[in-house]
Amino acid sequence: MGQARDVVIGIDMGTTATKVVAYRPDGSALAQASNGYPLDEPAPGHAEQDPRHILDAVYRGVNEVVAAVGSDRIAGLSFSSAMHSIMALAADGRPLTPVITWADTRAAEEAGRLRDSGSGLALHRRTGTPVHPMSPLSKLAWFRLNEPELMARAAMWAGIKDWVLLQMTGRLVMDHSLASATGLLDIHQLMWDDEALQIAGITADQLPELVSTTAQVGSLTSAAIAATGLAPDTAVIAGAGDGPLANLGVGAVRTGVAACSVGTSGALRVVVDRPAVDPLGGVFCYALTENRWVIGGAINNGGVVLDWVRSEIAGGDAGLSTAQLLDEAMTVPAGAGGLLMLPYLLGERAPRWGGVARGAFVGLTRQHKRAHLVRAAVEGVALQLTLVLQSMRQADLPIDEIRATGGVMKHPIWRQTLASAFDSPIGRPDTPEGSGFGAALLGMEALGLIESIDVAAEMVPARKTTEPIAADAAVYAELRPVFERLYGALLPANVTLQDIGSRLPLTHAQ
Repeated sequence: MGQARDVVIGIDMGTTATKVVAYRPDGSALAQASNGYPLDEPAPGHAEQDPRHILDAVYRGVNEVVAAVGSDRIAGLSFSSAMHSIMALAADGRPLTPVITWADTRAAEEAGRLRDSGSGLALHRRTGTPVHPMSPLSKLAWFRLNEPELMARAAMWAGIKDWVLLQMTGRLVMDHSLASATGLLDIHQLMWDDEALQIAGITADQLPELVSTTAQVGSLTSAAIAATGLAPDTAVIAGAGDGPLANLGVGAVRTGVAACSVGTSGALRVVVDRPAVDPLGGVFCYALTENRWVIGGAINNGGVVLDWVRSEIAGGDAGLSTAQLLDEAMTVPAGAGGLLMLPYLLGERAPRWGGVARGAFVGLTRQHKRAHLVRAAVEGVALQLTLVLQSMRQADLPIDEIRATGGVMKHPIWRQTLASAFDSPIGRPDTPEGSGFGAALLGMEALGLIESIDVAAEMVPARKTTEPIAADAAVYAELRPVFERLYGALLPANVTLQDIGSRLPLTHAQ
């Protein structure tokens, strides 16, 4: 008798790497692989990727995992993907553009005009996606104005996961989760929104077929079989966006349990049973399944802020490691001696969703040392996440428990700062791969290997808890309104600097 096909591979296509992990229905991981790729910034505000690099990372990662587990054990693949990507395709599926990622801010003016037009909030509440440069809606509006010849040539517009699935199955589909993050989908009807399509300058026929997140997409192509070593009859499940799947992967699927993830960027989200957006438009609403929706806010700047501090302030590879810098920052008390960092190196998203935000150290004196700058950077990220939490509570979302995941959580200063800034215990699940595991769970439900994704709540208990420090929590409560006011106070200067900066070179001409 052959071995049971009880393994599902979760494929997590992130901003800087694709992680591939094989899971059994009890949640145990059998094998994993990770392959990275660059994020290209060819011009100010542009953040692009070569889709072929990402497809290659998927193929290599799956091949490594299949070699370790054996193709005869693998029941299916299921996908997670970074949200808000868009790319133009020719009629034969050939890319006409790079992948335009969530971090791309070239559409700031288009998003600003749309927000100021009076229809922005209505669009946000109808589509679940804030009117922001990150959204494919805003990016398409930019292409419409700035590259009309490309718009005329493009047969289709799709996200990176849609294109990877096209290469692997020959079918172009977009799951409801990623579609709900485009700004083009009416989340209350699960149909493309007519007004959004008109603003984008495209038709519904130029977008992929909409499918459920648990839909089986199709059969593997011969090219995918050859590249991965998978059996031809391996099921391919559509999967969802990495944000909603992060909640599922850390077991935050019950009412009142929020997931806080901090990797390159960061987010705070909670699962609800029906789509909704708060009256002020401070939160997003994205699908997990047809009857589970994730409401919350994402920030652009998480661990990337420390990467920048290490590279540009602390000497890069010739200086201290990130862990050593964080150890050094722990010698400084909460509040960093009255120094605040606005961590907006990549602009910002929640909860204001404005297109113009720039980083700044405020309150800097000669007495501040490197440790204070590092501490202020960590605290800036944490304070921004508290503004997201504040917005979620203003939307009457009950939040009784917070579970944290993401690469930065390995260091105690991140865990302690977040717990004290939230003034709430932070639980950490045992599994480090939230979105990839969430994708695998969706695949298991689709294939009947688990009864329901509800098992995630028991499968991923939050055993490790960091308690807030009362004195630190009081410091952050005092700093939060100052931090919040600085965004508006610096906005006029940042608008002017963005205009001036767009006309100035960053380096001398060669």
